[in-house]
Amino acid sequence: MTRLPALSLAAVPGKRRATLDVAKEIERRGFSGIYCPSFGDGLSLCLAIALETNEIHFGTSIANIYTRHANDYAQTASWIHEASGGRFVFGVGVSHGPVHGQLGITPGKPLSDMRHFVEGVRAAPRAGELPPIVLATLRRKMVELAGEIADGVVWANGSRSHIPTSLSYLPAATGERFAGNMIPTCVSDDKRAAAEVMRRTLTGYVMLPNYRNYWTEAGYEEEMTAIRSAINAGETDKLPGLMSDRWLSDVTLFGSAADVREGVEAWYDAGLTTPILVPSSTEGGQMRAFQEIFAAFE
Repeated sequence: MTRLPALSLAAVPGKRRATLDVAKEIERRGFSGIYCPSFGDGLSLCLAIALETNEIHFGTSIANIYTRHANDYAQTASWIHEASGGRFVFGVGVSHGPVHGQLGITPGKPLSDMRHFVEGVRAAPRAGELPPIVLATLRRKMVELAGEIADGVVWANGSRSHIPTSLSYLPAATGERFAGNMIPTCVSDDKRAAAEVMRRTLTGYVMLPNYRNYWTEAGYEEEMTAIRSAINAGETDKLPGLMSDRWLSDVTLFGSAADVREGVEAWYDAGLTTPILVPSSTEGGQMRAFQEIFAAFE
Protein backbone atom coordinates (compact mmCIF):
# COMPACT_ATOMS: atom_id res chain seq x y z
CA MET A 1 0.00 0.00 0.00
CA THR A 2 1.31 3.46 -0.93
CA ARG A 3 2.31 5.60 2.01
CA LEU A 4 0.36 8.85 1.92
CA PRO A 5 2.47 11.96 1.37
CA ALA A 6 2.01 15.42 2.80
CA LEU A 7 0.49 18.17 0.65
CA SER A 8 1.37 21.80 0.07
CA LEU A 9 -1.47 24.26 0.61
CA ALA A 10 -1.61 28.01 -0.01
CA ALA A 11 -4.43 30.51 0.55
CA VAL A 12 -5.25 33.41 -1.74
CA PRO A 13 -7.61 36.35 -1.14
CA GLY A 14 -11.24 35.39 -1.60
CA LYS A 15 -10.62 31.67 -1.09
CA ARG A 16 -9.33 31.48 2.45
CA ARG A 17 -12.38 29.75 3.94
CA ALA A 18 -12.41 27.32 1.04
CA THR A 19 -8.71 26.66 1.67
CA LEU A 20 -9.45 25.73 5.27
CA ASP A 21 -12.12 23.33 4.02
CA VAL A 22 -9.44 21.71 1.87
CA ALA A 23 -7.17 21.45 4.91
CA LYS A 24 -9.88 19.60 6.82
CA GLU A 25 -10.43 17.29 3.86
CA ILE A 26 -6.70 16.57 3.67
CA GLU A 27 -6.81 15.56 7.32
CA ARG A 28 -9.97 13.47 6.86
CA ARG A 29 -8.35 11.53 4.03
CA GLY A 30 -5.32 10.64 6.13
CA PHE A 31 -2.54 12.50 4.34
CA SER A 32 0.57 12.81 6.45
CA GLY A 33 0.80 16.59 6.67
CA ILE A 34 0.06 20.06 5.30
CA TYR A 35 2.90 22.48 4.53
CA CYS A 36 2.35 26.11 3.61
CA PRO A 37 4.62 28.23 1.39
CA SER A 38 5.56 31.80 2.18
CA PHE A 39 3.30 33.52 -0.36
CA GLY A 40 -0.19 34.35 0.89
CA ASP A 41 1.13 34.41 4.48
CA GLY A 42 1.70 30.75 5.18
CA LEU A 43 2.18 31.43 8.89
CA SER A 44 -1.33 32.85 9.23
CA LEU A 45 -2.68 29.87 7.35
CA CYS A 46 -0.85 27.59 9.80
CA LEU A 47 -2.51 29.37 12.72
CA ALA A 48 -5.91 28.77 11.13
CA ILE A 49 -5.05 25.12 10.44
CA ALA A 50 -4.08 24.71 14.10
CA LEU A 51 -7.59 25.74 15.11
CA GLU A 52 -9.51 23.97 12.33
CA THR A 53 -7.86 20.52 12.49
CA ASN A 54 -7.26 18.00 15.23
CA GLU A 55 -4.54 15.49 14.41
CA ILE A 56 -2.65 16.28 11.21
CA HIS A 57 0.89 17.64 11.38
CA PHE A 58 1.54 20.87 9.49
CA GLY A 59 4.04 23.65 9.10
CA THR A 60 5.62 26.40 7.04
CA SER A 61 7.70 25.48 4.06
CA ILE A 62 8.95 28.02 4.27
CA ALA A 63 8.79 31.33 6.19
CA ASN A 64 11.27 33.94 4.95
CA ILE A 65 13.67 34.85 7.76
CA TYR A 66 14.09 38.42 6.48
CA THR A 67 10.46 39.56 6.59
CA ARG A 68 9.95 39.55 10.37
CA HIS A 69 12.14 39.92 13.43
CA ALA A 70 13.23 36.65 15.04
CA ASN A 71 11.56 37.62 18.32
CA ASP A 72 8.25 38.24 16.56
CA TYR A 73 8.47 34.96 14.68
CA ALA A 74 9.20 33.15 17.95
CA GLN A 75 6.03 34.47 19.59
CA THR A 76 3.84 33.39 16.67
CA ALA A 77 5.52 30.02 16.16
CA SER A 78 5.17 29.23 19.86
CA TRP A 79 1.50 30.28 19.81
CA ILE A 80 0.74 27.93 16.89
CA HIS A 81 2.76 25.12 18.45
CA GLU A 82 0.87 25.36 21.73
CA ALA A 83 -2.58 25.85 20.18
CA SER A 84 -2.11 22.81 17.93
CA GLY A 85 -0.95 20.50 20.69
CA GLY A 86 2.56 20.22 19.28
CA ARG A 87 1.65 19.46 15.66
CA PHE A 88 3.45 22.46 14.12
CA VAL A 89 6.83 22.50 12.33
CA PHE A 90 8.49 25.87 11.75
CA GLY A 91 10.24 25.69 8.39
CA VAL A 92 12.40 28.73 7.61
CA GLY A 93 14.60 29.80 4.74
CA VAL A 94 16.56 32.63 3.17
CA SER A 95 14.39 32.76 0.02
CA HIS A 96 15.86 34.06 -3.28
CA GLY A 97 17.32 37.17 -4.85
CA PRO A 98 14.22 38.25 -6.82
CA VAL A 99 12.11 38.13 -3.66
CA HIS A 100 14.71 40.17 -1.77
CA GLY A 101 14.67 42.74 -4.57
CA GLN A 102 10.89 43.02 -4.60
CA LEU A 103 10.84 43.59 -0.85
CA GLY A 104 13.80 45.95 -0.74
CA ILE A 105 15.77 43.53 1.44
CA THR A 106 19.56 43.46 1.46
CA PRO A 107 20.56 40.11 2.95
CA GLY A 108 23.95 39.24 4.32
CA LYS A 109 25.57 35.82 3.97
CA PRO A 110 22.91 33.08 4.03
CA LEU A 111 24.69 30.75 6.44
CA SER A 112 25.54 33.38 9.04
CA ASP A 113 22.13 35.04 8.66
CA MET A 114 20.40 31.71 9.24
CA ARG A 115 22.52 30.89 12.28
CA HIS A 116 21.83 34.31 13.78
CA PHE A 117 18.09 33.97 13.09
CA VAL A 118 17.75 30.56 14.74
CA GLU A 119 19.72 31.79 17.74
CA GLY A 120 17.38 34.77 17.97
CA VAL A 121 14.24 32.65 17.82
CA ARG A 122 15.49 30.36 20.56
CA ALA A 123 16.57 33.27 22.77
CA ALA A 124 13.30 35.19 22.43
CA PRO A 125 11.87 36.12 25.86
CA ARG A 126 8.46 34.88 26.97
CA ALA A 127 7.84 32.94 23.79
CA GLY A 128 6.91 29.67 25.45
CA GLU A 129 7.77 26.26 24.07
CA LEU A 130 9.00 26.41 20.50
CA PRO A 131 8.19 24.01 17.68
CA PRO A 132 10.83 22.04 15.80
CA ILE A 133 12.79 24.34 13.48
CA VAL A 134 13.50 23.01 9.99
CA LEU A 135 15.85 24.73 7.53
CA ALA A 136 15.21 25.13 3.82
CA THR A 137 18.25 23.67 2.11
CA LEU A 138 19.72 23.05 -1.32
CA ARG A 139 23.46 22.43 -1.15
CA ARG A 140 25.87 20.90 1.29
CA LYS A 141 26.76 23.83 3.56
CA MET A 142 23.15 24.64 4.46
CA VAL A 143 22.41 20.94 5.01
CA GLU A 144 25.37 20.73 7.36
CA LEU A 145 24.22 23.85 9.19
CA ALA A 146 20.77 22.28 9.60
CA GLY A 147 22.42 19.22 11.09
CA GLU A 148 24.18 21.46 13.59
CA ILE A 149 21.45 23.90 14.69
CA ALA A 150 18.04 22.66 13.51
CA ASP A 151 15.60 19.79 13.81
CA GLY A 152 15.41 18.87 10.15
CA VAL A 153 15.75 19.86 6.51
CA VAL A 154 13.38 20.62 3.68
CA TRP A 155 14.08 21.06 0.00
CA ALA A 156 11.91 22.55 -2.72
CA ASN A 157 12.33 20.96 -6.15
CA GLY A 158 15.07 18.69 -4.87
CA SER A 159 16.58 15.99 -7.07
CA ARG A 160 15.44 12.54 -5.96
CA SER A 161 18.62 10.82 -7.14
CA HIS A 162 20.73 13.31 -5.16
CA ILE A 163 18.73 13.22 -1.90
CA PRO A 164 20.70 10.28 -0.40
CA THR A 165 23.95 12.20 -0.96
CA SER A 166 22.47 15.35 0.59
CA LEU A 167 21.19 13.43 3.61
CA SER A 168 24.65 11.93 4.12
CA TYR A 169 25.86 15.42 5.09
CA LEU A 170 23.76 15.24 8.26
CA PRO A 171 25.13 13.72 11.47
CA ALA A 172 23.71 10.42 12.63
CA ALA A 173 20.36 11.01 14.33
CA THR A 174 19.21 9.32 17.53
CA GLY A 175 15.57 9.66 16.43
CA GLU A 176 13.68 10.44 13.25
CA ARG A 177 14.47 13.93 11.98
CA PHE A 178 12.28 15.82 9.57
CA ALA A 179 13.46 15.40 5.97
CA GLY A 180 11.03 16.89 3.48
CA ASN A 181 10.87 18.06 -0.10
CA MET A 182 8.29 20.16 -1.93
CA ILE A 183 7.63 18.17 -5.11
CA PRO A 184 5.73 19.75 -8.02
CA THR A 185 3.04 17.22 -8.98
CA CYS A 186 0.48 16.90 -11.77
CA VAL A 187 -1.89 13.94 -12.03
CA SER A 188 -3.16 13.31 -15.55
CA ASP A 189 -3.53 10.38 -17.92
CA ASP A 190 -2.17 12.76 -20.57
CA LYS A 191 1.42 12.43 -19.43
CA ARG A 192 2.78 14.79 -22.09
CA ALA A 193 0.39 17.54 -20.99
CA ALA A 194 1.28 16.95 -17.34
CA ALA A 195 4.98 17.20 -18.19
CA GLU A 196 4.40 20.54 -19.89
CA VAL A 197 2.65 21.84 -16.76
CA MET A 198 5.71 20.81 -14.75
CA ARG A 199 8.05 22.53 -17.21
CA ARG A 200 6.07 25.77 -16.90
CA THR A 201 6.07 25.42 -13.12
CA LEU A 202 9.86 25.13 -12.99
CA THR A 203 10.71 27.82 -15.53
CA GLY A 204 11.09 30.49 -12.85
CA TYR A 205 13.28 28.22 -10.74
CA VAL A 206 15.77 27.37 -13.48
CA MET A 207 16.33 31.11 -13.89
CA LEU A 208 17.74 31.27 -10.35
CA PRO A 209 21.54 30.74 -10.16
CA ASN A 210 21.41 28.92 -6.81
CA TYR A 211 19.01 26.34 -8.22
CA ARG A 212 21.09 25.86 -11.36
CA ASN A 213 24.17 25.33 -9.20
CA TYR A 214 22.29 22.76 -7.14
CA TRP A 215 21.03 20.83 -10.15
CA THR A 216 24.50 20.92 -11.71
CA GLU A 217 25.83 19.36 -8.52
CA ALA A 218 23.04 16.78 -8.71
CA GLY A 219 24.24 15.56 -12.11
CA TYR A 220 22.48 17.81 -14.63
CA GLU A 221 25.38 19.93 -15.85
CA GLU A 222 24.43 19.61 -19.52
CA GLU A 223 20.88 20.83 -18.96
CA MET A 224 21.91 23.68 -16.68
CA THR A 225 24.66 24.85 -19.03
CA ALA A 226 22.18 25.03 -21.91
CA ILE A 227 19.65 26.84 -19.75
CA ARG A 228 22.24 29.34 -18.56
CA SER A 229 23.25 30.05 -22.17
CA ALA A 230 19.64 30.63 -23.18
CA ILE A 231 19.10 33.03 -20.29
CA ASN A 232 22.26 34.96 -21.14
CA ALA A 233 21.07 35.25 -24.73
CA GLY A 234 17.67 36.53 -23.64
CA GLU A 235 15.96 33.43 -25.05
CA THR A 236 13.88 32.48 -22.05
CA ASP A 237 11.14 31.12 -24.32
CA LYS A 238 13.47 28.20 -25.01
CA LEU A 239 13.78 27.16 -21.35
CA PRO A 240 10.98 24.55 -21.21
CA GLY A 241 12.45 22.78 -24.22
CA LEU A 242 15.83 22.54 -22.49
CA MET A 243 14.43 20.68 -19.47
CA SER A 244 15.21 17.05 -20.24
CA ASP A 245 12.76 14.24 -19.46
CA ARG A 246 15.45 12.69 -17.26
CA TRP A 247 15.78 15.85 -15.18
CA LEU A 248 12.04 16.50 -15.03
CA SER A 249 11.32 12.96 -13.81
CA ASP A 250 13.94 13.35 -11.07
CA VAL A 251 12.56 16.65 -9.75
CA THR A 252 8.78 16.38 -10.21
CA LEU A 253 5.95 13.85 -10.28
CA PHE A 254 3.60 13.72 -13.25
CA GLY A 255 1.43 11.27 -15.13
CA SER A 256 -1.27 8.84 -14.14
CA ALA A 257 -2.42 8.22 -10.60
CA ALA A 258 -0.35 5.02 -10.58
CA ASP A 259 2.72 6.91 -11.82
CA VAL A 260 2.38 9.46 -9.03
CA ARG A 261 1.81 6.85 -6.32
CA GLU A 262 4.87 4.93 -7.50
CA GLY A 263 6.87 8.15 -7.50
CA VAL A 264 5.87 8.93 -3.91
CA GLU A 265 7.21 5.54 -2.84
CA ALA A 266 10.47 6.29 -4.66
CA TRP A 267 10.82 9.55 -2.74
CA TYR A 268 10.30 7.74 0.55
CA ASP A 269 12.87 5.15 -0.51
CA ALA A 270 15.35 7.96 -1.26
CA GLY A 271 15.30 8.84 2.45
CA LEU A 272 12.60 11.47 2.87
CA THR A 273 10.37 11.26 5.91
CA THR A 274 7.97 13.79 4.39
CA PRO A 275 7.42 14.04 0.64
CA ILE A 276 5.27 17.16 0.14
CA LEU A 277 3.29 17.20 -3.11
CA VAL A 278 2.66 20.64 -4.63
CA PRO A 279 -0.43 20.07 -6.77
CA SER A 280 -0.93 21.47 -10.27
CA SER A 281 -3.48 20.52 -12.90
CA THR A 282 -3.73 20.39 -16.67
CA GLU A 283 -7.36 21.47 -16.38
CA GLY A 284 -7.67 24.11 -13.65
CA GLY A 285 -6.24 25.76 -10.56
CA GLN A 286 -5.30 24.61 -7.07
CA MET A 287 -8.77 23.37 -6.13
CA ARG A 288 -9.01 21.18 -9.25
CA ALA A 289 -5.49 19.90 -8.61
CA PHE A 290 -6.44 18.81 -5.09
CA GLN A 291 -9.40 16.85 -6.38
CA GLU A 292 -7.06 15.02 -8.75
CA ILE A 293 -4.62 14.28 -5.93
CA PHE A 294 -7.43 13.04 -3.70
CA ALA A 295 -8.70 10.73 -6.43
CA ALA A 296 -5.19 9.36 -7.03
CA PHE A 297 -4.87 8.22 -3.42
CA GLU A 298 -8.36 6.86 -2.79
